Amino acid sequence: MKQYQVGIIGGTGMVGQRFITLMENHPWFQLTAIAASARSAGKPYGEAVEGRWALDIPLPEEARKLIVLDAEADAEKMAAQVDFCFCAVDMKKEEIRALEETYAKLECPIVSNNSANRWTDDVPMVVPEINADHLAIIDAQRKRLGTKRGFIAVKSNCSLQSYVPALHPLRKYGLEQVLVCTYQAISGAGKTFERWPEMVDNCIPYIGGEEEKSEQEPLKLWGRVEGGKIVKADGPSITAQCFRVACQDGHMAAVFMKFADGKAPSMEQIKAEWAAFRGPAQELNLPSAPKQFLHYFEEENRPQTRLDRNLEHGMAVSIGRLRPDSQYDYKFACLSHNTLRGAAGGAVLLAELLCAKGYLQPK
Repeated sequence: MKQYQVGIIGGTGMVGQRFITLMENHPWFQLTAIAASARSAGKPYGEAVEGRWALDIPLPEEARKLIVLDAEADAEKMAAQVDFCFCAVDMKKEEIRALEETYAKLECPIVSNNSANRWTDDVPMVVPEINADHLAIIDAQRKRLGTKRGFIAVKSNCSLQSYVPALHPLRKYGLEQVLVCTYQAISGAGKTFERWPEMVDNCIPYIGGEEEKSEQEPLKLWGRVEGGKIVKADGPSITAQCFRVACQDGHMAAVFMKFADGKAPSMEQIKAEWAAFRGPAQELNLPSAPKQFLHYFEEENRPQTRLDRNLEHGMAVSIGRLRPDSQYDYKFACLSHNTLRGAAGGAVLLAELLCAKGYLQPK
């Protein structure tokens, strides 16, 4: 695979920092440029994040001396230096949509961690193991934008990555209803305990916009490409509650599921489906793909956030406690690393898929 020159827009925030670390020693991607707000522009990256580095791993030396560009004012300069960009900016949604489209029209493909374009009809929102076929919509998007290379692709909300992969191979059994309660780490808000001391010994039963995303985004993932847009699936129906909990990293979910009458699989069938589940990410042997996507733990007290969030470099999903339920058919618990599989790592895996499928080409 050829080396791709990569830019990161929004490189000073927590997800941007994750992107920076994931570019270090990546076999396909070379970090070439970093952009952020005007406040950080003109500074070496190491200076821009001094006192703000939020991760427990060191800042890569290759990023330290890169001069930060202005994400908006230097868009043309940024686009000219790279083959594509990751985007993880903290702006209003309409501003993000405008910014990502500006880069796309500059013939710079955007792989976005942001939610702003997730419901744009011709923007694929992809989990590589689940709906890689949605990349076909890029041709229609390019026609709308008037571009040859440029497009926008997005990854789904971070909390979906814990429970949607576990549900996906079970849809063929007539999955009709899902109730999910998520317990989401503070890094999902871009915080550490030092920056958010109110979260120590605390749980907040509200995350703005999260429940709507948890209920609706899976239906786009399970939708179909038709007539130049992505049409969302009719079901299953999902209801969600989302809590912020006192963990640094790792989103956990308690999931209840009901199947059509007489179609519910056995527990043995469910576990077998999880063990066998592979997608294009595994079949193409993408660099960031977990070898085993879904891991089931038989221990009654697993998965646990601290023990299991880093499974397969934080890119696998951990599942446990599958058992019958008195009102639904079954219930289980699951876990994923929210800034790796759920955010930056998921976007890097999506970029690898785009490269392998020919949608991203070096200039």
